[in-house]
Amino acid sequence: MTDYACQRTPESRALVPPLPVAVFFALAAAMASLLWGAGPVGPLEAWQVLTGSGGDEARFVVMELRLPRMATAMATGLALAVAGALLQALTRNPLAEPGLLGVSGGSAFAVTLAILLGASSATMTTLVAQAGALAGCSLVMLATRSRGLAADPVRLVLAGATVTGLLLSLTSVMMLADQRAADEIRFWITGSIAGTSLADLVAVLPSMALAGVLVVIVASPLAALSLGERAAMGLGHRPGRIRALVVVSVALLVGGATALAGPLVFAGLVVPFIARALAGPDIRKTLRLCLPIGPGMILVADTLARVIGAPAELPLGVITAMLGAPVLLIIVRSGRIPTL
Repeated sequence: MTDYACQRTPESRALVPPLPVAVFFALAAAMASLLWGAGPVGPLEAWQVLTGSGGDEARFVVMELRLPRMATAMATGLALAVAGALLQALTRNPLAEPGLLGVSGGSAFAVTLAILLGASSATMTTLVAQAGALAGCSLVMLATRSRGLAADPVRLVLAGATVTGLLLSLTSVMMLADQRAADEIRFWITGSIAGTSLADLVAVLPSMALAGVLVVIVASPLAALSLGERAAMGLGHRPGRIRALVVVSVALLVGGATALAGPLVFAGLVVPFIARALAGPDIRKTLRLCLPIGPGMILVADTLARVIGAPAELPLGVITAMLGAPVLLIIVRSGRIPTL
């Protein structure tokens, strides 16, 4: 028995092609996001709207509230899943994810500071979140520089937890400094996509598109880097450039996702782990599976956040933590935390 369930035989994987199943899961989650909500418009009324009928109130709820929310959840899930897969491949660490490596903490700190200083533009908030994500990730990488980016999992996670704890503590202090803005920040920092509009999503899309281009460029070199620096250099790649492009890509993706939905923990850990279990250790196959699984997970979490506490809503960050924390505990208790 190997350390990873991902190391299944090709024959067993071929019995159930994972990509079509993942795409179906994402589409089903998207449909559920449109049909169910915390308000009085139920699945039947929502379905009537989708089929071209339905009342004005139901049409407004589905098309003006739930549809932008669904699109935002998909973009957020995709960004966090891809960012988590990139970090895990770069560090060769299955526990690496934005929430554990200071990326989300740095982004949250930067956005909180921007809100206190009066930032209101979605574009400005996105730029600030991305800068904070880059700074938080860089701090963790510098903390483990003596052992290299492929440091042992415990050392890297401890460094990430320390930096994240420091940044979140500073964020809490800033919230105490301005009670007027504290409620807005507190609602945002728990994670939520309630009230997001297509304009908010459009403001983030250019940076996410740039990150997507960088991911396409770096995917094959990153796969070569997983064989070792010497092997990557022998194939004509530059490890330093690969790492820099990955960190920039992660900062753009996580910064955009944080600006939209707040700092959502565990999404960048669970999705790449599932994708790798289905696709195997090749980062390119893992990334392809992350594209539908990431949005599907956030859509499911957001739908649960609306339905469980209806007519009120639970914070999205609470639901993602409830879904992701058991996976992390299972990994830790199994004692199977080898480097990738």
